[in-house]
Amino acid sequence: MESTQPLTAEAFRRACGRFATGIAVVTTLDAGGAPVGLTVNSFTSVSLDPPLVLFCLDRASQALPSFANANAFSINILEESQRDLSQRFAAREADRFAGLSYRLGTLGAPVLPGVLAVLECRRHAVLEGGDHLIFLGEVIAADAGDGQPLLYFGGRYRLLGM
Repeated sequence: MESTQPLTAEAFRRACGRFATGIAVVTTLDAGGAPVGLTVNSFTSVSLDPPLVLFCLDRASQALPSFANANAFSINILEESQRDLSQRFAAREADRFAGLSYRLGTLGAPVLPGVLAVLECRRHAVLEGGDHLIFLGEVIAADAGDGQPLLYFGGRYRLLGM
């Protein structure tokens, strides 16, 4: 596969879409203490010592001010049956938490029910990343359950075929 064409946004998006990713919902509290969250697939572990993870957030996101001002956030990794949660937190709804039960974690960020895993993070750094900001968090608490992940590949939800 060799290309002599200049890179376009469509070609870049299509190529990146060939990398299967898990789906997570990142959550925090806004300045008034209200829960804020959104679906991401730009999440990865970074370091074991100290334990660091990152997620990327579009500069145009309405949630950006809440995450930029928060000292803590939770990464809620979704289980294969939680497509509805992924869609809820990806939608442009004003209150994504309406009617949803959740608990506040160790650092005060919302933790969603029934997720495959949760990583509770203290903000470590915020880095520039083009049209996104990169939020680096130090993991303070983590919990993982049994189950299969909800995946995204080629612009569609997928299930792990085993």
